Amino acid sequence: MDRHTGKRLAGRDHLRQRLSIILNTPLGTRVNRLDFGSMLFELIDQPMNALGRLRLFAATATAIARWEPLFRLTRVALAFAADGKAQLELEGVDLESPAPNALARLSVPLTLPLQPAT
Repeated sequence: MDRHTGKRLAGRDHLRQRLSIILNTPLGTRVNRLDFGSMLFELIDQPMNALGRLRLFAATATAIARWEPLFRLTRVALAFAADGKAQLELEGVDLESPAPNALARLSVPLTLPLQPAT
């Protein structure tokens, strides 16, 4: 179910929403599941230079590996839209899809404020 409209979700849209919830939930904020979420919020106000990007990618990969068993991450990239909002470009294998080559490319918007490296 779409968390904003209440409409039914399936396939890649549902996967994108599940990944977005995992990545945009700070650790320690879910009652009875304090270890759910990602460490991305610890990167707020960190420069997005090479080291900052590496930390972001590691936090992303760790959270997805732990909380989304139906997606095997193979690639992460960080992109900034014209309005300055960050989004993750994820690529991996969708294990929910029966296709032999279930490669998925997804864009997941981030709610946390990141600044591009200057």
